[in-house]
Amino acid sequence: MNAPSRTLLLTAVMSACLVACGGGGGSSTSASDPGVTPTSVKVPLMLSDASSQDWSVIQVTLNSVVLVSASGNTANLLSSPMTLNLQQLDNLGEVLAAAQLTPGTTYTGAILTVSANPGDVALTVSSDPESGFPEAASTAAAPNIIPASRIQIQGAQGTAGAQTVTVPVNFVTPFVAPTPVSGATPASTSGIDLEVDLSHPAFIVGNTPLGGGATIWAVDFTAPIHHKPLRDLTRRVLRHMYGSVGAVSTDNTTLTITRDLPTLPPVSPETYTAGTQTLAISADAANGTLFYDVDGKTQSTIKDYSTVAATLAKQPFVRVAARYQQDGTLVATRIWSSASFNPVFVSPEGHVMHVDGINGSGFVVDNANGRPTRVGVNASTKFYFRNPGTAADVTPIGVGPGFLTSDELARGFKVHVTPVDPTATALVAATVDIEAAPFEGKVSNVTVAGYTLTNNFATAADDYSVTLAYLAAATPNGSDPLTGAAITGFKYWNFAFPTLVTSGSGAVASFLASTGGSVSFGGSANTYQARAVSYCTWGDASNANGWSATDAILVPTTFPHTSVATGISASAPGAFTINALGGNTAVTVNFSTSKGSATLVYQVDRTNGVVTVSPQDITTAPGLAALTSGLQAGAKVQVSAVPQADGSLKAYVINYYTGAQAQ
Repeated sequence: MNAPSRTLLLTAVMSACLVACGGGGGSSTSASDPGVTPTSVKVPLMLSDASSQDWSVIQVTLNSVVLVSASGNTANLLSSPMTLNLQQLDNLGEVLAAAQLTPGTTYTGAILTVSANPGDVALTVSSDPESGFPEAASTAAAPNIIPASRIQIQGAQGTAGAQTVTVPVNFVTPFVAPTPVSGATPASTSGIDLEVDLSHPAFIVGNTPLGGGATIWAVDFTAPIHHKPLRDLTRRVLRHMYGSVGAVSTDNTTLTITRDLPTLPPVSPETYTAGTQTLAISADAANGTLFYDVDGKTQSTIKDYSTVAATLAKQPFVRVAARYQQDGTLVATRIWSSASFNPVFVSPEGHVMHVDGINGSGFVVDNANGRPTRVGVNASTKFYFRNPGTAADVTPIGVGPGFLTSDELARGFKVHVTPVDPTATALVAATVDIEAAPFEGKVSNVTVAGYTLTNNFATAADDYSVTLAYLAAATPNGSDPLTGAAITGFKYWNFAFPTLVTSGSGAVASFLASTGGSVSFGGSANTYQARAVSYCTWGDASNANGWSATDAILVPTTFPHTSVATGISASAPGAFTINALGGNTAVTVNFSTSKGSATLVYQVDRTNGVVTVSPQDITTAPGLAALTSGLQAGAKVQVSAVPQADGSLKAYVINYYTGAQAQ
């Protein structure tokens, strides 16, 4: 599922007393002194991302994150490099570290440094990639790991063994670190959101020689990363955290853990590296925290740690599902405890690939090791939906096989499973955390009440056509990225412009008018309609016992096997036409050269086995001339675009090829 919200999230939660976040050192003054204004605020960092249908592992190492201000850059906000599988962070936050920012300082951008030595980026093919994908699918016995020799990281600099890529990102709007009121914490949290779109057509580019041969994968970190303001962190779903128990507070309200970092790629039994970051995590005194004794195979609901402190002392390895409070502290939703690390780790985590919707016997997850893992479902299996602060996060939304046979679990959902017995050969789920529920597909049947998304996969049994209700008009739904104004009800935006959100009373009518387009190449070629991804929530007022669409993201379609019919001409400088394999009708592709909204253009060159992806700025005369030269009749071209009502395409990305001709 090529979901568009591919997010590398650096979140700065501003609080003068975020002791719960640990790391980064303390303030030089005391927030408890009512007459003193703190000289620094702690910053917990998080990463998040989303999925790509073709890959089960996109593993990268982030070396540093530095914020840029007029008064000087911050130090590296990471205490040590972090290796992550971006596929596991589907709209989830990964708590990384904490650092200090100076209140009142304006930050205008960030600089990320990514490891770029051969082997620093690892790619593993999913168990069921899209039709026409040039790599073989992974299997349970043998995941298809792309050799490092066929992965070329663009823009790598430095000496052998110490190569990196530096990625500067300008903020859409400046970010000002808030100044706490003397002796108090800020009234709200805010953050800095740097999104990296995994499905961006120029992020991972495959180049297969005409006539066959090994595909080379060019990885360009500079292509997909952009800034999207983040206003409220309390709604951010956090990925499960692993750690070792430090202590339970004397009043039994707080558990302190030291983060443990699982080995990547995973090994069996799984090992870990002890981290230095400490986190203080409160029990949920209002709703209760679910506590699982993995070794004893028991479950209880706790509102403080008094009844489980002895168990935690004997079983110090934990996995924690937590959420942020408004003051930046962490509260546990669920905790798993064991005497050793492997049992809390052996819990399939990944994207759902197949669902037995006929019998409800189970589903398949592409796990963290790149292998498809079958998970059984029995009458006691409980399904939860991670939605901080709502009942669905602490009480099951469904139980047993009926949740599958009623089509409530779909391909592409991001889940974290807890098995009944992690040592069993055939795993059966005790609980299933649904961490993200995206539906994607062709948009149809758009009305004032809802719309239908239809998706077809390489495995026909996974196909679905789901009708979604809009989020109820009164339901809070985040904030406008540019203005910070609160949003209620359904919202949508164009994938190319994530900060330009359409919301409010006119959003539904506008969405209806924007999704009526289709494009046909004639002949045996496919007909294409507008596509969207909708991340859904459970139990909204518009659908109390099912999924409702919080948003719709209009995504570009990448058109396969196309070539230039007529190039760019002086009489039509903003357009060209393309043919598709099997088609008999050329389709017009419109592109923009306006600064701020220009179509993204990349020259993909393969010379002597080396693939180079070079951006072309078509707002300039040289860039437009390069594109014009590259789009000669008959040349191969890859266009990612949104179908329009008049049958044309509005291009988001254009890749044109030079050097050895590509398929």
